[in-house]
Amino acid sequence: MKFGNIISWLVGILFLANGVLNLFLGNDRALGAVFIVVSLIYFPPFMKWTRERFGFALHPITKIIAALVLLWIMGAVGAIAEGYVF
Repeated sequence: MKFGNIISWLVGILFLANGVLNLFLGNDRALGAVFIVVSLIYFPPFMKWTRERFGFALHPITKIIAALVLLWIMGAVGAIAEGYVF
């Protein structure tokens, strides 16, 4: 497994977990659903499926920029920022 795939899995799990937390513990269920859906782009099997099915793949820089924006959103709003977890 390549280093990039490991990082992609970890980031995907982070955003998926944050989405589940927001879905069930936070005040914004829509944000949680969005995080769950967006987390799929970080899972290599999902990106392989989209590449095979639709001929579409995201550039790694696009994923990095999306991750930075999502991390900023995680820190500003949601279940973690509102103190529901810690």
